[in-house]
Amino acid sequence: MRKLCPNLEREDALDTVLEVPIPEEMFASAGSSSRSGGSKHLGCTNVKAWMRPHSASASASASAFASAAASPEPHSTSLASRGELQLMLGVIGAPLIPLPVVQPNHSAPLLITHHFQQDPIESSMAKYIVQQYIAASGGEGALSAVSSMYAMGKVRMTASELNGNDSGVMNGSSGKKGSIINSKGGGRAGEMGGFVLWQKNPDLWCLELVVSGCKISAGSDGRVAWRQTPWHQSHASRGPPRPLRRSLQGLDPMLTANLFSNSSCIGEKAVNGEDCFVLKLDAEAATLRARNSSSVEIIRHSVWGYFSQRTGLLVQLEDSHLLQIKSNHGNVYWETTMESHVEDYRPVDGINIAHAGRSNVSLFRFGDNNDGNTRTRMEETWTIEEVDFNIWGLSIDCFLPPSDLREGGSQESGQSNDVKVKNPGTPLPGRVQTNGRIGPSKVAAIDSDEQDSTSEEEGQS
Repeated sequence: MRKLCPNLEREDALDTVLEVPIPEEMFASAGSSSRSGGSKHLGCTNVKAWMRPHSASASASASAFASAAASPEPHSTSLASRGELQLMLGVIGAPLIPLPVVQPNHSAPLLITHHFQQDPIESSMAKYIVQQYIAASGGEGALSAVSSMYAMGKVRMTASELNGNDSGVMNGSSGKKGSIINSKGGGRAGEMGGFVLWQKNPDLWCLELVVSGCKISAGSDGRVAWRQTPWHQSHASRGPPRPLRRSLQGLDPMLTANLFSNSSCIGEKAVNGEDCFVLKLDAEAATLRARNSSSVEIIRHSVWGYFSQRTGLLVQLEDSHLLQIKSNHGNVYWETTMESHVEDYRPVDGINIAHAGRSNVSLFRFGDNNDGNTRTRMEETWTIEEVDFNIWGLSIDCFLPPSDLREGGSQESGQSNDVKVKNPGTPLPGRVQTNGRIGPSKVAAIDSDEQDSTSEEEGQS
Protein backbone atom coordinates (compact mmCIF):
# COMPACT_ATOMS: atom_id res chain seq x y z
CA MET A 1 0.00 0.00 0.00
CA ARG A 2 1.34 3.43 -0.99
CA LYS A 3 1.02 6.02 1.79
CA LEU A 4 3.01 8.84 0.19
CA CYS A 5 2.73 10.56 -3.18
CA PRO A 6 5.46 12.84 -4.60
CA ASN A 7 4.58 16.51 -4.82
CA LEU A 8 3.40 17.17 -8.37
CA GLU A 9 4.05 20.93 -8.22
CA ARG A 10 7.61 20.99 -6.91
CA GLU A 11 10.18 18.23 -7.15
CA ASP A 12 12.12 19.48 -4.10
CA ALA A 13 9.02 19.58 -1.87
CA LEU A 14 8.02 17.02 0.72
CA ASP A 15 5.87 14.07 -0.32
CA THR A 16 2.12 14.30 0.16
CA VAL A 17 0.63 12.01 2.82
CA LEU A 18 -2.43 10.26 1.38
CA GLU A 19 -5.54 10.24 3.55
CA VAL A 20 -6.30 6.71 2.35
CA PRO A 21 -3.39 4.47 1.30
CA ILE A 22 -3.53 3.29 -2.30
CA PRO A 23 -2.61 -0.20 -3.54
CA GLU A 24 0.72 -0.47 -5.30
CA GLU A 25 -1.06 -2.06 -8.27
CA MET A 26 -2.59 1.33 -9.09
CA PHE A 27 0.86 2.81 -9.58
CA ALA A 28 2.18 -0.26 -11.37
CA SER A 29 -0.67 -0.26 -13.90
CA ALA A 30 -0.25 3.45 -14.51
CA GLY A 31 3.48 3.06 -15.04
CA SER A 32 3.16 0.11 -17.41
CA SER A 33 1.05 2.21 -19.78
CA SER A 34 3.96 4.57 -20.31
CA ARG A 35 7.29 3.58 -21.93
CA SER A 36 9.04 6.86 -21.04
CA GLY A 37 10.53 6.29 -17.60
CA GLY A 38 8.22 8.74 -15.89
CA SER A 39 6.01 6.03 -14.42
CA LYS A 40 6.35 7.37 -10.90
CA HIS A 41 5.09 10.81 -11.89
CA LEU A 42 2.40 9.33 -14.14
CA GLY A 43 1.08 7.12 -11.39
CA CYS A 44 0.85 9.98 -8.93
CA THR A 45 -0.82 12.16 -11.57
CA ASN A 46 -3.61 9.60 -11.89
CA VAL A 47 -3.90 9.44 -8.11
CA LYS A 48 -4.31 13.22 -7.90
CA ALA A 49 -8.03 12.82 -8.64
CA TRP A 50 -8.38 10.74 -5.48
CA MET A 51 -7.55 13.74 -3.33
CA ARG A 52 -10.18 16.11 -4.75
CA PRO A 53 -12.83 17.41 -2.33
CA HIS A 54 -16.35 16.02 -2.33
CA SER A 55 -17.77 19.11 -3.98
CA ALA A 56 -15.44 18.77 -6.93
CA SER A 57 -16.32 15.12 -7.36
CA ALA A 58 -20.03 15.92 -7.17
CA SER A 59 -19.79 18.66 -9.81
CA ALA A 60 -17.69 16.37 -12.01
CA SER A 61 -20.33 13.65 -11.74
CA ALA A 62 -23.05 16.16 -12.59
CA SER A 63 -21.07 17.31 -15.64
CA ALA A 64 -20.63 13.72 -16.77
CA PHE A 65 -24.38 13.08 -16.54
CA ALA A 66 -25.15 16.30 -18.39
CA SER A 67 -22.69 15.46 -21.17
CA ALA A 68 -24.08 11.96 -21.50
CA ALA A 69 -27.62 13.30 -21.73
CA ALA A 70 -26.62 15.69 -24.51
CA SER A 71 -24.65 13.08 -26.43
CA PRO A 72 -25.55 9.56 -25.29
CA GLU A 73 -23.34 7.55 -27.62
CA PRO A 74 -19.84 8.94 -26.97
CA HIS A 75 -20.33 9.21 -23.20
CA SER A 76 -22.50 6.19 -22.44
CA THR A 77 -19.58 4.04 -21.28
CA SER A 78 -18.19 6.59 -18.84
CA LEU A 79 -21.68 7.37 -17.56
CA ALA A 80 -22.41 3.71 -16.92
CA SER A 81 -19.05 3.20 -15.20
CA ARG A 82 -19.71 6.07 -12.83
CA GLY A 83 -23.19 4.81 -11.93
CA GLU A 84 -21.99 1.23 -11.53
CA LEU A 85 -19.14 2.30 -9.26
CA GLN A 86 -21.59 4.27 -7.14
CA LEU A 87 -23.77 1.16 -6.96
CA MET A 88 -20.90 -0.99 -5.69
CA LEU A 89 -19.72 1.59 -3.17
CA GLY A 90 -23.27 2.21 -1.94
CA VAL A 91 -23.93 -1.47 -1.33
CA ILE A 92 -20.56 -3.03 -0.46
CA GLY A 93 -18.65 0.02 0.77
CA ALA A 94 -20.01 0.62 4.29
CA PRO A 95 -23.06 -1.52 5.11
CA LEU A 96 -24.25 -1.72 8.71
CA ILE A 97 -25.26 -4.81 10.65
CA PRO A 98 -28.99 -5.44 11.28
CA LEU A 99 -29.20 -4.23 14.89
CA PRO A 100 -27.21 -2.30 17.50
CA VAL A 101 -24.85 -4.26 19.74
CA VAL A 102 -24.96 -3.63 23.49
CA GLN A 103 -21.74 -4.08 25.40
CA PRO A 104 -22.42 -6.46 28.33
CA ASN A 105 -21.65 -5.34 31.87
CA HIS A 106 -20.69 -8.84 32.92
CA SER A 107 -18.18 -11.26 31.56
CA ALA A 108 -19.38 -13.77 29.01
CA PRO A 109 -18.92 -16.86 31.24
CA LEU A 110 -21.10 -15.30 33.94
CA LEU A 111 -23.79 -14.55 31.39
CA ILE A 112 -23.78 -18.13 30.18
CA THR A 113 -23.91 -19.59 33.70
CA HIS A 114 -26.79 -17.32 34.63
CA HIS A 115 -28.94 -18.16 31.61
CA PHE A 116 -28.03 -21.79 31.05
CA GLN A 117 -31.01 -23.13 32.97
CA GLN A 118 -33.49 -20.61 31.54
CA ASP A 119 -32.71 -20.45 27.80
CA PRO A 120 -33.95 -22.90 25.18
CA ILE A 121 -31.48 -25.50 24.01
CA GLU A 122 -30.82 -23.56 20.77
CA SER A 123 -29.86 -20.42 22.69
CA SER A 124 -27.74 -22.36 25.18
CA MET A 125 -25.85 -24.02 22.35
CA ALA A 126 -25.25 -20.64 20.70
CA LYS A 127 -23.80 -19.22 23.91
CA TYR A 128 -21.48 -22.20 24.23
CA ILE A 129 -20.33 -21.79 20.61
CA VAL A 130 -19.68 -18.08 21.20
CA GLN A 131 -17.55 -19.01 24.22
CA GLN A 132 -15.49 -21.35 22.07
CA TYR A 133 -15.11 -18.54 19.55
CA ILE A 134 -13.86 -16.15 22.24
CA ALA A 135 -11.28 -18.70 23.36
CA ALA A 136 -10.16 -19.38 19.77
CA SER A 137 -9.84 -15.65 19.06
CA GLY A 138 -7.38 -15.12 21.89
CA GLY A 139 -9.30 -15.39 25.11
CA GLU A 140 -11.56 -13.08 27.05
CA GLY A 141 -8.65 -11.34 28.78
CA ALA A 142 -6.95 -10.34 25.53
CA LEU A 143 -10.18 -9.23 23.88
CA SER A 144 -11.33 -7.20 26.89
CA ALA A 145 -7.99 -5.36 26.97
CA VAL A 146 -8.66 -3.85 23.52
CA SER A 147 -10.14 -0.34 23.72
CA SER A 148 -9.48 0.82 20.16
CA MET A 149 -8.41 -0.54 16.80
CA TYR A 150 -6.91 0.55 13.49
CA ALA A 151 -7.00 -1.44 10.25
CA MET A 152 -5.78 -0.64 6.75
CA GLY A 153 -6.32 -2.75 3.67
CA LYS A 154 -7.08 -2.92 -0.03
CA VAL A 155 -10.18 -4.02 -1.90
CA ARG A 156 -11.17 -5.11 -5.39
CA MET A 157 -14.79 -4.79 -6.50
CA THR A 158 -16.56 -6.32 -9.49
CA ALA A 159 -20.20 -6.49 -10.53
CA SER A 160 -22.42 -8.08 -13.18
CA GLU A 161 -26.08 -7.41 -13.87
CA LEU A 162 -28.54 -10.16 -14.76
CA ASN A 163 -32.09 -9.79 -15.94
CA GLY A 164 -34.97 -12.25 -16.38
CA ASN A 165 -38.73 -12.57 -16.34
CA ASP A 166 -40.82 -13.22 -13.29
CA SER A 167 -40.84 -17.01 -13.42
CA GLY A 168 -37.23 -17.45 -14.50
CA VAL A 169 -35.63 -15.36 -11.81
CA MET A 170 -38.07 -16.03 -9.02
CA ASN A 171 -38.20 -19.81 -9.25
CA GLY A 172 -35.08 -20.61 -11.23
CA SER A 173 -36.78 -23.67 -12.67
CA SER A 174 -39.54 -22.53 -15.01
CA GLY A 175 -39.78 -19.87 -17.66
CA LYS A 176 -36.90 -17.97 -19.20
CA LYS A 177 -33.85 -18.03 -17.01
CA GLY A 178 -31.88 -14.91 -16.19
CA SER A 179 -29.27 -13.86 -18.74
CA ILE A 180 -26.26 -11.61 -18.32
CA ILE A 181 -27.02 -8.26 -19.90
CA ASN A 182 -24.08 -6.20 -18.71
CA SER A 183 -20.64 -6.72 -17.21
CA LYS A 184 -19.45 -4.14 -14.73
CA GLY A 185 -16.49 -3.29 -12.56
CA GLY A 186 -13.85 -2.80 -15.25
CA GLY A 187 -13.92 -6.39 -16.53
CA ARG A 188 -12.59 -9.33 -14.58
CA ALA A 189 -9.85 -7.20 -12.99
CA GLY A 190 -12.42 -5.07 -11.18
CA GLU A 191 -12.07 -1.70 -9.48
CA MET A 192 -9.27 -1.42 -6.95
CA GLY A 193 -8.99 0.77 -3.88
CA GLY A 194 -7.97 1.05 -0.26
CA PHE A 195 -9.60 1.75 3.08
CA VAL A 196 -8.74 2.85 6.60
CA LEU A 197 -10.87 1.91 9.60
CA TRP A 198 -10.64 3.48 13.06
CA GLN A 199 -12.70 2.07 15.91
CA LYS A 200 -13.07 2.79 19.61
CA ASN A 201 -15.32 0.95 22.04
CA PRO A 202 -18.19 0.85 22.36
CA ASP A 203 -19.91 2.57 19.41
CA LEU A 204 -17.30 4.85 17.84
CA TRP A 205 -15.97 4.04 14.39
CA CYS A 206 -14.89 5.82 11.21
CA LEU A 207 -14.24 4.38 7.74
CA GLU A 208 -12.66 6.01 4.70
CA LEU A 209 -12.78 4.03 1.46
CA VAL A 210 -11.44 5.14 -1.92
CA VAL A 211 -12.09 3.11 -5.08
CA SER A 212 -11.14 4.32 -8.57
CA GLY A 213 -11.42 8.00 -7.77
CA CYS A 214 -14.58 7.82 -5.63
CA LYS A 215 -14.34 8.26 -1.87
CA ILE A 216 -16.95 7.23 0.66
CA SER A 217 -16.73 8.18 4.33
CA ALA A 218 -18.87 6.69 7.08
CA GLY A 219 -18.84 6.64 10.85
CA SER A 220 -20.66 6.75 14.15
CA ASP A 221 -20.20 8.97 17.18
CA GLY A 222 -22.29 6.69 19.42
CA ARG A 223 -25.50 8.63 18.80
CA VAL A 224 -25.86 8.71 15.03
CA ALA A 225 -24.39 6.67 12.18
CA TRP A 226 -23.66 8.72 9.07
CA ARG A 227 -22.38 8.40 5.55
CA GLN A 228 -20.89 10.89 3.11
CA THR A 229 -20.42 10.35 -0.63
CA PRO A 230 -19.60 12.68 -3.55
CA TRP A 231 -23.03 12.08 -5.09
CA HIS A 232 -25.19 12.32 -1.96
CA GLN A 233 -23.25 14.50 0.50
CA SER A 234 -23.89 13.80 4.20
CA HIS A 235 -26.86 11.92 5.60
CA ALA A 236 -27.68 10.04 8.80
CA SER A 237 -29.04 6.51 8.97
CA ARG A 238 -32.42 5.99 10.55
CA GLY A 239 -32.83 4.28 13.88
CA PRO A 240 -30.19 3.76 16.58
CA PRO A 241 -26.53 3.72 15.49
CA ARG A 242 -25.30 0.33 14.36
CA PRO A 243 -21.77 -1.05 13.98
CA LEU A 244 -20.03 -1.41 10.64
CA ARG A 245 -20.44 -4.79 9.01
CA ARG A 246 -16.82 -4.76 7.86
CA SER A 247 -15.73 -4.96 11.51
CA LEU A 248 -17.52 -8.31 11.81
CA GLN A 249 -15.51 -9.76 8.94
CA GLY A 250 -12.81 -11.06 11.24
CA LEU A 251 -11.54 -7.69 12.50
CA ASP A 252 -13.36 -7.33 15.84
CA PRO A 253 -13.86 -10.67 17.65
CA MET A 254 -15.44 -9.06 20.73
CA LEU A 255 -18.05 -7.27 18.61
CA THR A 256 -18.81 -10.54 16.85
CA ALA A 257 -19.18 -12.38 20.17
CA ASN A 258 -21.48 -9.71 21.59
CA LEU A 259 -23.64 -9.76 18.46
CA PHE A 260 -24.17 -13.53 18.46
CA SER A 261 -24.50 -13.87 22.25
CA ASN A 262 -28.30 -13.62 21.84
CA SER A 263 -28.54 -15.79 18.74
CA SER A 264 -29.85 -19.33 18.25
CA CYS A 265 -28.05 -22.37 16.86
CA ILE A 266 -30.09 -23.60 13.89
CA GLY A 267 -27.91 -26.52 12.80
CA GLU A 268 -24.69 -27.42 11.04
CA LYS A 269 -23.37 -26.82 7.54
CA ALA A 270 -20.16 -27.46 5.60
CA VAL A 271 -18.49 -24.28 4.27
CA ASN A 272 -15.60 -24.84 1.85
CA GLY A 273 -15.09 -28.31 3.31
CA GLU A 274 -15.16 -27.02 6.90
CA ASP A 275 -17.91 -28.32 9.21
CA CYS A 276 -19.52 -25.33 10.93
CA PHE A 277 -22.15 -24.50 13.50
CA VAL A 278 -24.74 -22.03 12.16
CA LEU A 279 -25.96 -19.24 14.44
CA LYS A 280 -28.86 -17.00 13.40
CA LEU A 281 -30.06 -13.65 14.68
CA ASP A 282 -33.12 -11.66 13.53
CA ALA A 283 -33.63 -7.95 13.97
CA GLU A 284 -36.57 -7.22 16.24
CA ALA A 285 -39.69 -5.54 14.91
CA ALA A 286 -39.05 -2.39 16.98
CA THR A 287 -35.58 -2.03 15.45
CA LEU A 288 -36.98 -2.40 11.94
CA ARG A 289 -39.74 0.15 12.57
CA ALA A 290 -37.16 2.70 13.74
CA ARG A 291 -35.47 2.41 10.33
CA ASN A 292 -38.69 2.79 8.32
CA SER A 293 -39.90 5.95 6.61
CA SER A 294 -43.08 7.09 4.89
CA SER A 295 -41.98 5.54 1.60
CA VAL A 296 -39.81 2.64 2.72
CA GLU A 297 -40.61 -0.34 4.93
CA ILE A 298 -37.94 -2.81 6.02
CA ILE A 299 -39.73 -6.15 6.27
CA ARG A 300 -36.93 -8.28 7.72
CA HIS A 301 -33.19 -8.25 8.36
CA SER A 302 -31.35 -11.39 9.52
CA VAL A 303 -27.72 -12.38 10.02
CA TRP A 304 -26.06 -15.81 10.11
CA GLY A 305 -22.66 -16.73 11.49
CA TYR A 306 -20.82 -19.92 10.51
CA PHE A 307 -18.29 -20.99 13.15
CA SER A 308 -15.79 -23.75 12.44
CA GLN A 309 -16.17 -26.87 14.56
CA ARG A 310 -12.44 -27.50 14.20
CA THR A 311 -10.95 -24.09 15.03
CA GLY A 312 -13.89 -22.29 16.65
CA LEU A 313 -13.31 -19.22 14.44
CA LEU A 314 -15.81 -17.43 12.21
CA VAL A 315 -15.43 -18.62 8.62
CA GLN A 316 -18.52 -17.09 6.99
CA LEU A 317 -20.87 -14.20 7.72
CA GLU A 318 -24.18 -13.83 5.90
CA ASP A 319 -27.00 -11.32 6.19
CA SER A 320 -30.14 -10.67 4.21
CA HIS A 321 -32.75 -7.94 4.31
CA LEU A 322 -35.96 -7.31 2.42
CA LEU A 323 -37.44 -3.84 1.98
CA GLN A 324 -40.43 -2.38 0.21
CA ILE A 325 -40.32 0.90 -1.71
CA LYS A 326 -43.67 2.63 -2.07
CA SER A 327 -44.39 4.99 -4.95
CA ASN A 328 -47.23 6.24 -7.11
CA HIS A 329 -46.30 3.64 -9.74
CA GLY A 330 -46.62 0.66 -7.42
CA ASN A 331 -44.57 -1.07 -4.80
CA VAL A 332 -41.14 -2.47 -5.53
CA TYR A 333 -39.30 -4.97 -3.34
CA TRP A 334 -35.55 -5.19 -2.94
CA GLU A 335 -33.88 -8.23 -1.37
CA THR A 336 -30.19 -7.83 -0.57
CA THR A 337 -28.11 -10.85 0.42
CA MET A 338 -24.44 -10.52 1.38
CA GLU A 339 -22.22 -13.53 2.02
CA SER A 340 -18.68 -12.99 3.32
CA HIS A 341 -16.02 -15.70 3.50
CA VAL A 342 -13.38 -14.93 6.14
CA GLU A 343 -9.92 -16.51 6.02
CA ASP A 344 -6.18 -16.12 6.63
CA TYR A 345 -6.29 -15.71 10.40
CA ARG A 346 -3.06 -14.40 11.94
CA PRO A 347 -2.28 -13.47 15.54
CA VAL A 348 -1.88 -9.76 16.26
CA ASP A 349 -0.93 -9.02 19.87
CA GLY A 350 -2.36 -12.38 20.85
CA ILE A 351 -5.68 -11.92 18.98
CA ASN A 352 -6.54 -13.88 15.83
CA ILE A 353 -7.49 -11.43 13.08
CA ALA A 354 -8.66 -12.39 9.59
CA HIS A 355 -6.38 -10.85 6.95
CA ALA A 356 -8.30 -11.77 3.79
CA GLY A 357 -11.77 -12.56 2.58
CA ARG A 358 -14.38 -12.30 -0.13
CA SER A 359 -17.95 -10.96 -0.12
CA ASN A 360 -20.61 -11.93 -2.66
CA VAL A 361 -23.69 -9.72 -2.89
CA SER A 362 -26.97 -10.40 -4.66
CA LEU A 363 -29.55 -7.64 -5.25
CA PHE A 364 -32.92 -8.93 -6.36
CA ARG A 365 -35.71 -6.58 -7.35
CA PHE A 366 -39.25 -7.79 -7.95
CA GLY A 367 -42.77 -6.45 -7.95
CA ASP A 368 -42.30 -3.96 -10.80
CA ASN A 369 -44.37 -5.29 -13.67
CA ASN A 370 -43.18 -2.59 -16.08
CA ASP A 371 -39.48 -3.42 -15.82
CA GLY A 372 -39.55 -7.06 -14.77
CA ASN A 373 -37.34 -8.68 -12.18
CA THR A 374 -33.67 -7.82 -11.99
CA ARG A 375 -30.80 -9.50 -10.17
CA THR A 376 -27.46 -7.80 -9.79
CA ARG A 377 -24.44 -9.62 -8.40
CA MET A 378 -21.35 -7.99 -6.96
CA GLU A 379 -18.15 -9.27 -5.43
CA GLU A 380 -15.50 -7.73 -3.22
CA THR A 381 -12.19 -9.29 -2.28
CA TRP A 382 -10.10 -7.68 0.44
CA THR A 383 -6.80 -8.10 2.20
CA ILE A 384 -5.69 -6.49 5.44
CA GLU A 385 -2.23 -4.90 5.34
CA GLU A 386 -1.98 -3.43 8.84
CA VAL A 387 -3.81 -3.93 12.15
CA ASP A 388 -3.06 -2.35 15.52
CA PHE A 389 -4.84 -2.08 18.87
CA ASN A 390 -5.13 0.50 21.64
CA ILE A 391 -4.26 3.54 19.54
CA TRP A 392 -2.93 6.46 21.57
CA GLY A 393 -4.60 9.82 20.98
CA LEU A 394 -7.76 8.40 19.42
CA SER A 395 -10.37 10.67 20.99
CA ILE A 396 -14.06 11.38 20.45
CA ASP A 397 -13.12 14.22 18.10
CA CYS A 398 -11.93 11.66 15.57
CA PHE A 399 -15.47 10.29 15.18
CA LEU A 400 -17.55 13.47 14.91
CA PRO A 401 -20.05 13.50 12.03
CA PRO A 402 -19.73 16.07 9.24
CA SER A 403 -20.53 19.66 10.14
CA ASP A 404 -23.77 19.75 8.13
CA LEU A 405 -25.13 16.95 10.34
CA ARG A 406 -23.87 18.43 13.60
CA GLU A 407 -25.55 21.73 12.79
CA GLY A 408 -28.90 20.01 12.26
CA GLY A 409 -29.92 20.24 15.88
CA SER A 410 -29.54 16.61 16.92
CA GLN A 411 -27.23 17.49 19.80
CA GLU A 412 -30.00 19.18 21.74
CA SER A 413 -32.54 16.43 21.31
CA GLY A 414 -30.12 13.53 21.62
CA GLN A 415 -32.20 11.55 19.11
CA SER A 416 -30.47 10.19 16.05
CA ASN A 417 -33.71 10.21 14.06
CA ASP A 418 -33.95 13.99 14.42
CA VAL A 419 -30.75 14.66 12.51
CA LYS A 420 -31.33 16.93 9.53
CA VAL A 421 -28.96 17.50 6.64
CA LYS A 422 -28.18 21.19 6.28
CA ASN A 423 -26.77 20.93 2.75
CA PRO A 424 -28.23 17.88 1.05
CA GLY A 425 -26.11 18.55 -2.03
CA THR A 426 -26.86 18.06 -5.68
CA PRO A 427 -29.09 15.03 -6.29
CA LEU A 428 -27.92 12.41 -8.69
CA PRO A 429 -28.93 13.75 -12.15
CA GLY A 430 -29.90 10.27 -13.30
CA ARG A 431 -32.85 10.20 -10.92
CA VAL A 432 -34.91 12.77 -12.80
CA GLN A 433 -34.92 10.64 -15.95
CA THR A 434 -36.59 7.63 -14.39
CA ASN A 435 -39.98 7.65 -16.13
CA GLY A 436 -41.37 5.91 -13.08
CA ARG A 437 -38.90 3.03 -13.22
CA ILE A 438 -36.57 2.11 -10.40
CA GLY A 439 -33.40 0.61 -11.84
CA PRO A 440 -30.54 -1.19 -10.11
CA SER A 441 -28.04 1.50 -11.11
CA LYS A 442 -29.64 3.93 -8.62
CA VAL A 443 -27.59 3.45 -5.53
CA ALA A 444 -29.84 5.43 -3.22
CA ALA A 445 -32.87 3.35 -4.22
CA ILE A 446 -31.20 0.26 -2.80
CA ASP A 447 -29.57 1.69 0.31
CA SER A 448 -32.22 1.69 3.02
CA ASP A 449 -30.46 4.55 4.79
CA GLU A 450 -31.01 6.84 1.79
CA GLN A 451 -34.49 5.77 0.85
CA ASP A 452 -36.57 8.68 2.04
CA SER A 453 -35.55 11.39 -0.38
CA THR A 454 -35.01 9.09 -3.35
CA SER A 455 -38.37 7.38 -3.13
CA GLU A 456 -40.17 10.72 -3.00
CA GLU A 457 -38.43 11.71 -6.23
CA GLU A 458 -39.39 8.39 -7.79
CA GLY A 459 -43.02 8.88 -6.86
CA GLN A 460 -43.11 12.36 -8.39
CA SER A 461 -41.52 11.37 -11.68
